[in-house]
Amino acid sequence: MLKKPGKALGWWSVSFVSCREEKMAAKQEVEKGNGNITEPLIVQEKQGEAQIKSNNGGLRMVLLSIFVAVCGSFEFGSCAGYSAPAQYGIMNELGLSYSQYSVFGSILSIGAMIGAISSGWIADSIGRKGAMRMSSMVCIAGWITVYLSFGSVSLDSGRFLLGYGIGILSYVIPVFIAEITPKNHRGTLATANQARAGYEREFKAELQKLRGVEADISEEEAEIQEYMVTHQLLPKVGIMVLLDEQNVRSVIVGVGLMVFQQFGGYNGIVFYADQIFVSAGVPPNLGGILYSSLQVIVTAFGASLIDRLGRRPLLMVSAFGLLLGCLLTGISFFLKAHQLAPNLVPILAVTGIMVHIGFYSVGLGPIPWLIMSEIFPLHVKAIAGSLVTLVNWFGAWAVSYTFNFLMTWSSHGTFFGYAFVCAAAIVFIIMVVPETKGQTLEEIQASMNR
Repeated sequence: MLKKPGKALGWWSVSFVSCREEKMAAKQEVEKGNGNITEPLIVQEKQGEAQIKSNNGGLRMVLLSIFVAVCGSFEFGSCAGYSAPAQYGIMNELGLSYSQYSVFGSILSIGAMIGAISSGWIADSIGRKGAMRMSSMVCIAGWITVYLSFGSVSLDSGRFLLGYGIGILSYVIPVFIAEITPKNHRGTLATANQARAGYEREFKAELQKLRGVEADISEEEAEIQEYMVTHQLLPKVGIMVLLDEQNVRSVIVGVGLMVFQQFGGYNGIVFYADQIFVSAGVPPNLGGILYSSLQVIVTAFGASLIDRLGRRPLLMVSAFGLLLGCLLTGISFFLKAHQLAPNLVPILAVTGIMVHIGFYSVGLGPIPWLIMSEIFPLHVKAIAGSLVTLVNWFGAWAVSYTFNFLMTWSSHGTFFGYAFVCAAAIVFIIMVVPETKGQTLEEIQASMNR
């Protein structure tokens, strides 16, 4: 968020689009020529070739860095995604009841909430890379504990550790990617923690590596140093600063998107997909293969649209799709409950789940994380990011924990309730969410205060 299988892929998707735009811009600059028009043509061509090599080298390093960060997204998805196909196997092997498995499924989110609370402080204290290393070690410990589990306590303990690890990753990865992507000032904070910790030589070396060995980084280096000096002069902030006039709209946007992302029901569907398919009379293996394959394809397709169409249009399309998916699934269970059109029930259920997951992956899955990494100024980014991530994981816990109980109460009522949330999300996106396409971080943050 490959995340909660619809979230993490989107964290890095926009970065590849931004890198592609940067490469095209560099090419256009070369075609225009950066030298004086009186210089010999061969000199200008050599300068152009050198610039292309430098930009290509920097692009490769940025892509490599993003790829490494995306490994954390894979970890995210592995932690969240296996609970659905493994549900009946785990329950049978360890003798778990449905209520015990609900605890197992939802305790991931409890750990993630705690990870989210500490994520901003950890990322600022030991750096983005340090935070990713730490969370990876925690996740390794969690997997080992799950593997060696002999009962519900050890099983839940391992999943809690996994949740804590991915709770940190869910904040760090989108921030890291947004900061290193060379989109105008998008790279201004590339190695901010080494600038802040006093390792000027290491900071310069890392920046040179990101931009290419032959790139002129003097201007960007000066900008970063100036930005860090300014940041150090800012007062220490507490949670109440988020209620200040200049920050409150960003908080509303960030928190609101996470609320609608979670309470639209996605985590309940993903965590218990096999159970939904069985209830609707669909072979769970078939359903799992279909929605997993669709998710990868749609997310990759959505990555190419984020900077073409913008954030708001994709969010609105996604919310409409989630509304449709919930309605189709709700109708299928309504028909089943009243023993109507039995042949239509599994078709509507599979279609509804596929539509829900597909549209989630193209919009409401990745884009709230992207916007979260863009809208907060540096001095409140840690505390605001932790709050937004905490809200996200609280919603994930609430949905995943209550899903089985709601389905027992009323399967069709559960999905109609999720449909109502999706309808409210459409109104929120239209009324509140800004468009951040093509803007630097500084321009985005300035526009939030208008």
